[in-house]
This record gives sequence, structure tokens and C-alpha cells, in this order.
Amino acid sequence: MEIYETEEEQVAALKDWWKANGTSVISGIVAAIIIVGGWNFWKNYQQDKMLQASTVYEQLLKANTAKSTDSIDKIAEKIKVNYAGTAYGAYALLFQAKAKFEQNELAAAGALLQQVIESSSDDELKHVARARLVRVLLAEEKYEQGLQIIANVNQAKLGGFEGIYEELKGDLYVAMSRIGEARTAYQAALTAGKSSPLLQFKLDDLTAADESN
Repeated sequence: MEIYETEEEQVAALKDWWKANGTSVISGIVAAIIIVGGWNFWKNYQQDKMLQASTVYEQLLKANTAKSTDSIDKIAEKIKVNYAGTAYGAYALLFQAKAKFEQNELAAAGALLQQVIESSSDDELKHVARARLVRVLLAEEKYEQGLQIIANVNQAKLGGFEGIYEELKGDLYVAMSRIGEARTAYQAALTAGKSSPLLQFKLDDLTAADESN
């Protein structure tokens, strides 16, 4: 490091440095201001967008409570078009699929659930959509397809859904009259922590059927 003996030498050295580097320093400061300003603008824009999506989503919840299928469709479509990149887009698809299922429009419900599985980055939402899709396939009597969907699930990312999938497997096996496999699946669901009066009833029903034969 150079040592300057007088203030005049320090000032002269500073002027020389500024001539050589001043432009790049100013450019760096301007670029930093633009980056920070742009980031703040983007952050505020995203916050506003999420607030708008939340407001529209509230309308969807009200339509669902009122069982207004037409309103559910219209509002869900609005969310999908304007807020597809948010979590609300996936929830809108789930509500829309539920309405279609209740109207017995099974193919349409299945297609909407498939969209959630393919487009969502949230593993839990994907599990919810996948489980509902299996129920749609059960209603359509597409039992093998339902079993295949469950078989394709990443076992390392089951989370708390292992019991749900095992119970669904049991339901599919019952529909296919594969009672032994159904019992095994229901018992696996219980072992995985999926305990409910309905699941126990299903298992007891299989036991009673065995005893009557």
C-alpha cells in the first residue's frame, strides 16, 4: 500500500483514481439502485397478486358452500387464468373436480385432478389430487388403473399418505373381489396409522364375510 506524505499528494492520488474508476463506480451504483428497485417492485407486485387471488378464492369457498356449480366453474376458471402460478390455482382445480364428481361427470373430474398432479410443485397437494383421482377411477370401475397410480407413487415421499393409499388399495381389491389382498391392504393402512371407524368396519366386514362362507 502506498503511503502519502502530504494531504496534497492524497488529494492528487484520489483525483487520479476517480478519473480511472469513476465511471465504473457510478455505473455500479446505478445498477444496484435498479436491481433493488426492481426487486422491491416485483415483491410488491407478487404481494398484490396474492391478495387478489385470496379475495377471488374466498368467493370460490362461498360458491362451494352454496353448492353453486356454475359459480364454482366460473370462479375456478378465473383463478386458473389469472393466478395459475399461485397455490390458489391448484386449489381451484380441486374444488372444480369435486363439483364435477358430485355431478357424476367423472371423466371431467379425473382430467382436472390430473392437472393438479402434473402442474403443482406441492407434494401434499399432489397426494390429495392423486387419492381423489383413484376414487374417481374406482367409481368408473377402472380398478387396475387405480392400482397402477398407487404403485407409481414415490415411496420416499409418502408423508402421511401411506395409510390413505393402502385403504384405497383395499377398496379397489374389494371391488375386484380380491378379498385376501383387500384385507392385507386394510391391515397395512391400520399399521401405517390410518385408524378410523370406517376402515375398521371395512376390515370387520371382510372377516364376517369369511366366517359366513
